Amino acid sequence: MIFDASEFVFKPPSPISRARRVLIKPSASYPVPYPVTTSRNILSAIIQGIRQVSDADILLLEGTPDGSPIYPVYQSLGYDFPRVLPLDVKDSIWVEVDNPLPKSLVVPTFWVPNVILSSDYLITVAPLKVLKGKSSLSIMNLLTLLPGSKYGGAALGGWGALYDLGIDRVMADLYFTLPFDLGIIEAHQKFIGWDDPTQGEVEDCGKVFIGEPYQVDCEASQTLGLRTGYLNLIREAKIGFET
Repeated sequence: MIFDASEFVFKPPSPISRARRVLIKPSASYPVPYPVTTSRNILSAIIQGIRQVSDADILLLEGTPDGSPIYPVYQSLGYDFPRVLPLDVKDSIWVEVDNPLPKSLVVPTFWVPNVILSSDYLITVAPLKVLKGKSSLSIMNLLTLLPGSKYGGAALGGWGALYDLGIDRVMADLYFTLPFDLGIIEAHQKFIGWDDPTQGEVEDCGKVFIGEPYQVDCEASQTLGLRTGYLNLIREAKIGFET
């Protein structure tokens, strides 16, 4: 679904009313405000919507590319929501999870934070970004849930080994391994960057996209003419997976 950004109100899907723990994954790896990171305003709208139908525990989970603590970043971005527990990816208990595809594209298992597996409803909330000509949307936002220390050290933000495998294939595998329930793309503005992920140009879009992560990334890409390489790979893998 597509909403006018100025009129966006989060109406929680019905499964949230039955959830005991809701995990929100913002894009907040850098202490730089929207559109580089997820805005406080949209997180506030999501949290308020959840609270209207549920008294579930609400968690925020994010990590930094270099493995430094995330809490100073949360503070600088104003993520100080009452009754919301902020968590740091690097402090997580790690669990190795099998890729459910009959044949993985490149990654048969992923190390992921255990708190994801113990949550009842998963939401990824990402600003609309185009980095080096390729869009970064709700599924790409899941990359910073992975431990950079296990995937290539400091290279390429801690995930050098994954980029060497082909990041679009990696993200397609991750989409099936971490089945997030909802994707939200904050497209009030579009951020366009190149070498420095915190510096770039900004264009107005005035939209919010919301839906199942694959579907919402497809809708945003088609509507805005974005190049999102992992979508075709997911589409092809879905055919074999669902049959």
